[in-house]
Amino acid sequence: MPLRGILVFPNTVLHLDVGRECSITALEKAMVEGDKIFLTTQKNPEIDEPRPEDLNTFGTVAKIKQMTRLSGKNIRVLVEGVRRGRIVKYTCEDPFYRALIEEYSEEDEKEIEPNSKSKALYRSVRKHFDKYVKLDKSVPKEVVESVDSINDPGKISDIIAGNLNLNISKKQEILETLSIGERLEKVNEILVKEIEVYQIEQEINKKIKEQLEKSQREHYLREQLKAIKKELGEAEDGTSEIDDYKKKINEANMPEVVKDKLAKEVGRLEKMPPSAAEGMVIRNYLDWVLSLPWEVKSKEKIDLNETERILEEDHYGLKKVKERIIEYLAVKELSKDLKGPIICFVGPPGVGKTSLAKSIARSLDREYIRVSLGGVRDEAEIKGHRKTYVGAMPGRIIQGIRQAGTKNPVFLLDEIDKMTRDFRGDPSAALLEILDPQQNKSYSDHFIEIPFDLSEVMFITTANALYNIPAPLVDRMEVIDIQSYTEEEKLEIAKKYLLPRQIKEHGLKENQIILSESALKKIIREYTREAGVRNLERELAALCRKIAKITAKDSKSEVSKRITLQNLEKYLGVPRYRYGAIIRENEVGVCTGVSWTETGGDILEVEVNLVKGKGNLTLTGQLGDVMQESAQAALSYVRSLAGKLNIDENIFESKDIHIHVPRGAIPKDGPSAGVTMALALTSALVDIPVKKDVVMTGEVTLRGRVLPVGGIKEKVLAAHRSGIKNIVLPKENEIDLKELPKNIIRAMDFIFVETMEEIYDFVFPVDIREGTK
Repeated sequence: MPLRGILVFPNTVLHLDVGRECSITALEKAMVEGDKIFLTTQKNPEIDEPRPEDLNTFGTVAKIKQMTRLSGKNIRVLVEGVRRGRIVKYTCEDPFYRALIEEYSEEDEKEIEPNSKSKALYRSVRKHFDKYVKLDKSVPKEVVESVDSINDPGKISDIIAGNLNLNISKKQEILETLSIGERLEKVNEILVKEIEVYQIEQEINKKIKEQLEKSQREHYLREQLKAIKKELGEAEDGTSEIDDYKKKINEANMPEVVKDKLAKEVGRLEKMPPSAAEGMVIRNYLDWVLSLPWEVKSKEKIDLNETERILEEDHYGLKKVKERIIEYLAVKELSKDLKGPIICFVGPPGVGKTSLAKSIARSLDREYIRVSLGGVRDEAEIKGHRKTYVGAMPGRIIQGIRQAGTKNPVFLLDEIDKMTRDFRGDPSAALLEILDPQQNKSYSDHFIEIPFDLSEVMFITTANALYNIPAPLVDRMEVIDIQSYTEEEKLEIAKKYLLPRQIKEHGLKENQIILSESALKKIIREYTREAGVRNLERELAALCRKIAKITAKDSKSEVSKRITLQNLEKYLGVPRYRYGAIIRENEVGVCTGVSWTETGGDILEVEVNLVKGKGNLTLTGQLGDVMQESAQAALSYVRSLAGKLNIDENIFESKDIHIHVPRGAIPKDGPSAGVTMALALTSALVDIPVKKDVVMTGEVTLRGRVLPVGGIKEKVLAAHRSGIKNIVLPKENEIDLKELPKNIIRAMDFIFVETMEEIYDFVFPVDIREGTK
């Protein structure tokens, strides 16, 4: 009878369920002819009707002990393995298999020789089987008792192998092993491996069980502890975490809507297991919201005289700015409910924008918070992340409010023009709600999710230029221009503020360094070229370091160090800039203009060369789109006047025109170089030089009209710093001179023009128009 997935060893008893017709017929025939049947295992259990080649040659001669008919045609048979056997040949295959079997008696199996090795192997098998039975509880009790009562090594090896959890191929290998010694070795080896596997499994299960039991035990104990405390009306060490949160919420000075929201979050936290990941999110949220100053305000004092004194004490000049601040505070004092405008200080670096905001906070006795927006490109940095995100935090506004500890600080948003945008959003759009007095009463941060009143915060912003700020954002702010300092203002600032501060910071005494006014002017003129005073302070710091080094080397010396024009270079080195008239001679195709940048005004030279070519126009010097268009317009205008200016028309076909603006590594753009380019082109084409001591600014049209430009004060100051007295300005910019100090106006000659032809008389040494020389 072929067996599928089952193997019967000699000396073992096993129940088999038989369903195949050929197997049932074989069983019935065997019962008639003497209760013996040969059992062999199929090589592939998937075959329903195996052929002789599908069956193993070795098998077991078994005795049929009992047969019972089940429902249907199935039969349950109890068989007992008697001895090993091998199929010699098949004699019949239908209706069942009949074969000639070679049986192996106990005499045929090689007995173990009674030596020390065999005895040790036998004992080892019994010992390991005892361990295996303790680990594998599925081994029947009858088998264990049977092994204990038998001393025959061959029988023991078969009984143990038959009850081990092995695959059929391994069992077949043991069945085919006739040598009892070899059989015992294989069984012993298998037992050792199985015991090792069971032990590893037990260790793993033990660890898992211990972890689960620990977690369950802790949870059970906590719940038990809660129940005990509830019955006793007691709390551990005063209050639990949940009770602590509830107490803080009840005692907090905050709107009821906020308390209701926090109470719901605490309720959620109370129902969660302590180890839940969301619990940490809720705790972080509760801590943030509870730490905000919902109703805490600084007691503001508005004393206009005191404010004026503080502003004068901290800053020199800036008359218009100081007046606007005093006006704002005066109106706020009279109208308690004033929703003040958002002030935006716009000006070059180093003119005191940030320090002005600090002085305003000091004069109002409010907390001062500064947030730099330079480089911010993610909207979430302003409005925060949703609290469900990993590492979520509120935005910079709410963080600043928490840091201030009051709901009405002076809040400085520095460098608002340096924000950028990318795929994560537009941070400037997030500021629209914050900087609108009509909307920020109910500002909602993505993390807090509860409206927070920002209407009492005094927002101040700073920027170097307005063109980088979106128009809707500019519309929400009142722009106050802080323009470049004049030389006289820088002189006073250095004497009253910068030099005393640097002397103190470098551990010097006031009488240890004496800086003459002429030397200070030289530092301003020849060692710095800026709109503000930042570099000036650096130069004064360098001077103080030199003096500090000399003083430290000779600590007993009390001799004051006097810095004059004669010894200034000894301390600061060779001057970096030239002050005074332009050194170059009058040159053909070279014209000097003035420009305005984020860092103030500056001198800008334009050079034009004519070279043999085909009439191409080349522009170099890192010119932006606006300046390139200005160059194109200037060339078209000059070409239209070729006949009037006595310029050969063929020159535009036979020559290439190259316009270059020096300092090519610095990007340049703006609509104020048109006049300068047109004059440089005209000079090159008529072969007559432009006067070197005249600078100009303005935009030119194709019809030769000179259009007004911005930044007049910075441009005039740049010309003044360079020692140039003659400056050509558009007629419509004449009104801008009212912003200049009177001493600057008196020191310079202004030429106001409406058309290009009006400039020729001032910049060329001769009349370049046709018919005159």
